[in-house]
Amino acid sequence: MKIVVLDGYTENPGDISWAPLEALGEVTVYDRTSYEESPLIAERIGDAEIVVMNKTPISRETIDKCPNIKAIAVLATGYNVIDYEYAKSKGIPVMNVPVYGTDNVSQFAVSLLMEVCSHIGYHSESVHAGEWASNPDWCYWHYPMIEVSGKTAGIIGLGRIGVNTAKILNAMNVHVIAYDSYPSEAGKKVAEYVELDELLAKSDFIFLHCPLFPSTQGIINKENIAKMKDGVIIINNSRGPLIVEEDLYEALESGKVAAAALDVVSTEPIRKDNVLLKAKNCIITPHISWATKEARERIMQTTAENIKSVIDGAPQNVVNK
Repeated sequence: MKIVVLDGYTENPGDISWAPLEALGEVTVYDRTSYEESPLIAERIGDAEIVVMNKTPISRETIDKCPNIKAIAVLATGYNVIDYEYAKSKGIPVMNVPVYGTDNVSQFAVSLLMEVCSHIGYHSESVHAGEWASNPDWCYWHYPMIEVSGKTAGIIGLGRIGVNTAKILNAMNVHVIAYDSYPSEAGKKVAEYVELDELLAKSDFIFLHCPLFPSTQGIINKENIAKMKDGVIIINNSRGPLIVEEDLYEALESGKVAAAALDVVSTEPIRKDNVLLKAKNCIITPHISWATKEARERIMQTTAENIKSVIDGAPQNVVNK
């Protein structure tokens, strides 16, 4: 079995092992191939039977050029960069890793909120730059310190990650309300379900934990921001296109939104002209909520299990049945 990994670096920059895949066949690993459609993609796949990728696109044209492909394994949950319907028509299962990072994505979401509320990183840098040593006072702060206890957090999308985030917030004495098209028993235990407009009006903090669907794309827009509390804080480590970035920029500049903390943006890597790079009170991290070593080891193991399931004739975690 020939296996090719097209963009393996983010999954494994050298701190974990490809051994689970290597036990299943002849493995060729490329750190990076392309995040845009390119003839190089088909060239690197060649006669491989299993294609493993994360963000490298697999188009109809690539599939047609590589007739040996038996399956496509995604080193992630999302698979929108694959023409999965065309793959289905060719009898090629597309398999993802549905659960691997619930705890660390929730951890990161709350960490983004805490950075906004306490600006720990900023103040540490100022101390190392000598500001405390030369300060006439025994303490100082350059941003308001915000206490989260007693506030209301609204979570848009109360799936596994949203529920886990709600549990953490509950422990911090934060009242949690949530909007989701499909309320669950697990969600009812940690949050109060409300309609979207009510969530927008009542929340001090808004967390985005919903998938990117046509119904959620641009859900944070000028119209919905106008319904929010003055001084709301927005946290997004789900999908960048959930936010209309120009609208968020204007709201940050006006102060309607006090701060935003984002681990995702509309186009990744971020473009140099992204308007949010010059916005006030906007923290941006490079899509790393998922990237703990433990989570990446789970991705590796599940991907190996997915490939073995193809070899065994019973593909699992197939998203294009």
